[in-house]
Amino acid sequence: MTTATITQKWHTVAEVAAMLGFGLSKTKMLVLTGEIRSVKVGRNRRILPEWVDEYVQQVVSQTEEAA
Repeated sequence: MTTATITQKWHTVAEVAAMLGFGLSKTKMLVLTGEIRSVKVGRNRRILPEWVDEYVQQVVSQTEEAA
């Protein structure tokens, strides 16, 4: 018998907040302003892992430009 491993394809806003070390309100605001991309699935927002990485890279590049 083969056991399949399912990896998580996307994250909730709460999970992204925990990953980034941000509060839920701040993360929701980043999603609403489009700084973190998301899709709406039914009544819920979902965020792809690549979009979290894009946000982090954007913040890092802005910080490096300012320095």
